[in-house]
Amino acid sequence: MTSTELAHEALPQKLKRRIKRMLGPWGVFLQGFIEHPVMVGSIIPSSRYTIAKMLGPVKWNECRLFVEYGPGVGTFCRPVLERLPRDGNLIVIDTNPLYIDYLKATIADSRFTAVLGSAADVETIVRAHGHAHADYVLSGLPFSTLPDGVGAEIAAATHRVLRPGGAFLVYQFTAAARDFMAKHFGHIDAGFELLNVLPCKLFWGWKE
Repeated sequence: MTSTELAHEALPQKLKRRIKRMLGPWGVFLQGFIEHPVMVGSIIPSSRYTIAKMLGPVKWNECRLFVEYGPGVGTFCRPVLERLPRDGNLIVIDTNPLYIDYLKATIADSRFTAVLGSAADVETIVRAHGHAHADYVLSGLPFSTLPDGVGAEIAAATHRVLRPGGAFLVYQFTAAARDFMAKHFGHIDAGFELLNVLPCKLFWGWKE
């Protein structure tokens, strides 16, 4: 274990929760961006317009497991939980313990699970939580700046974990993600949201 990890573990849970509440979501999001800029897609969370358009095509009555990569401070988590059926589940995956701890401390919903880990391990994570597949996977990860090979690995694992008829939902500032998606998803819908900082490209890759 590294010295940073040891320091992180040494902090009492009550103190960590208090710090996160004092910072608020914007402060936590900014801190995460400063610490890991390559892994965070933007310095500002997505707008409500992006959220509504991105989630628009989801058939919520058919959704039992929704997975999100890179949830940050929960910008999409709460809207997803509002739409998700009572017997549905939301699993979010992030490599940053700052975000995972913040989400665990601020979202009290039995359908919600926050996992510290890599999106490339989504199949193992989904199975570990008692699911055979995911219905939808959402990602705001910056594919254009991910380490070599990671983007391709995530796209492949996502296609495998999705059920037929499910979809990979991606929002990005560039079209880099579509190149990774196209190798696995034969049908990709595309959109654009101007009312976001910065304006972003939206993709829905459907598993046939």
